[in-house]
Amino acid sequence: MTASVPLALAGTALLAQGRNALPPAPAALIAFPLSVAATLLLLPVWYLCRALPVYETSGARLLLTHAGGALLTGLAAAYLGRALARLVAAARPGAGIEAAYAAQSAGVMVAGALLYLLAVSFHYVLLGVEATRRAEQQSMELQVLAREAELRALRAQVHPHFLFNSLNSISALVSTEPVQAREMCVLLAEFFRKTLALGEKAGVTLEEELAVARTYLAIEGLRLGTRLTVEEAVDDAARACRLPPLLLQPLVENAIRHGIATRPDGGVLRIGARTDGRRMRISVENPFDPDAPPRPGVGVGLANVRRRLLAGYGAGARFGVERGEDRFRVAISMPAEPVA
Repeated sequence: MTASVPLALAGTALLAQGRNALPPAPAALIAFPLSVAATLLLLPVWYLCRALPVYETSGARLLLTHAGGALLTGLAAAYLGRALARLVAAARPGAGIEAAYAAQSAGVMVAGALLYLLAVSFHYVLLGVEATRRAEQQSMELQVLAREAELRALRAQVHPHFLFNSLNSISALVSTEPVQAREMCVLLAEFFRKTLALGEKAGVTLEEELAVARTYLAIEGLRLGTRLTVEEAVDDAARACRLPPLLLQPLVENAIRHGIATRPDGGVLRIGARTDGRRMRISVENPFDPDAPPRPGVGVGLANVRRRLLAGYGAGARFGVERGEDRFRVAISMPAEPVA
């Protein structure tokens, strides 16, 4: 009903001007009830517009329907105004109110038709905005589904990669160190139990990820012996931060398989993590033999981690690789988020 007030004021001004102008008071007595009736009469226009979408309805049908609606609204406004003019004239006989209105009834009819067309245009704009929002929401939902599908696909690539490298480590010990090979099998079972448990989660803490990495390093420690030394420099606050499951493990595996294992005297694997409350920074550093021939699978783990960060965080995460003469370092910067 609030919308009827400006309509009533406009109607009063329309009736109170021109050669056959009505006095302001009778003009208002006609215009205000007429505006309320017009507001109620135009309410079904919303449902009519929804039933006849612009892009799904032929132009001829739209034109005929809304032209007919405008004509009927204009005629209804004119006849209702005439009835109101008679009521006002009965209260003020001799003022010529009915005759004055009759002279302006054509203008009232045109105003009613224009009001109908304005209401139609307004409703179609609202429907267009609603359709745009719905399309944007569907697009966002599809993007989320696509991202989740990509993350699941990337996560599925992790387990075979771990399995092949771990089996290679066991095969290297079966003939020379069978006791260690059996111990490695036990560790491998524990390792896969942990990785499978983490892989089912949407997010894990860095400490959970480090626990998996330590099991893997224990397996490799049996094979490499004193050639492998591990150093951790991880802030307590960083241990509770969230990251995608099995994100750190490929980096550790890459550091062992393509770095320390290629050196006769081994080396030190350094894992670092710190946070300033807003971002978490993780680094994995290892030495490597620059003269060693490349092994199969070089770059697979790094590419997987890079793609998972991109899929999960977009521009919010950064992945960097530094390759020196005999040292290799991977650095990750990502939002520091608690596990929900």
